[in-house]
Amino acid sequence: MLRRLALLICLMAMPATAEEVVLGLSSDKVRITATFEGSEVLVFGAVKRQAAIPDEPLDVIVTIAGPSKPLTMRRKERVLGIWVNTDAVEIDAAPSFYAVATTRPLDQVLSNVEDLRHRVSINRAIRSVGAPAEVADAQTFTDALIRIRKKNLSYQMLEGAVALDEQTLFRTAIELPANLTEGSYQTRIFLTRGGAVVSQFETAIEVRKVGLERWIYTLSREQPMIYGLMSLAIAIAAGWGASAAFRMMRQNG
Repeated sequence: MLRRLALLICLMAMPATAEEVVLGLSSDKVRITATFEGSEVLVFGAVKRQAAIPDEPLDVIVTIAGPSKPLTMRRKERVLGIWVNTDAVEIDAAPSFYAVATTRPLDQVLSNVEDLRHRVSINRAIRSVGAPAEVADAQTFTDALIRIRKKNLSYQMLEGAVALDEQTLFRTAIELPANLTEGSYQTRIFLTRGGAVVSQFETAIEVRKVGLERWIYTLSREQPMIYGLMSLAIAIAAGWGASAAFRMMRQNG
């Protein structure tokens, strides 16, 4: 009885969450078809409050992360006139897609400690525990990965892309490129004040292949021999067709 009373007193003493996220998505599913050229996801919501709005301004951070996988980054150097792989660094996990959208520059809305805790920035979203002792500049491999994936829109840093009205309603649009990896895309929303996270919300967007794309993908995984024979037959047919067309053009010419 005394334990239950003590627990009740502790729960009553805990402060209630002053602000919470009420989230909406334009779509929680993205379907990849044979003609898929990318998509745009609208993330919007409101801040639910149990008290008056504090004087310090509120900020919002939205992140969308695709499935993470390990990978190897290699460096090429010219040796005796030939480009060869020299150093290599194993990256433990890197999201296939990662976007960060904020109301203001990230370093103004999130402290370094909170970034380390929640892994919000692109650098922190990539996990690289260690590198070979002989590689002195291991960070440059991660920087190269970020640079490459930013170029094809797989990684996006969208500072100032979140609109926040009256410290209550927020919205942002994030572009998903055509080269999406199938899987669950974790979506997080952080409310911050003074660089500290005061509330967060998590949901997911499912990205799946459908139609012909799904059939081919399933066939390649479950029936690799049939898939290989079919690919070979298509290649032979395409080659024969191109050869026949070329002969007809020569005869007509």
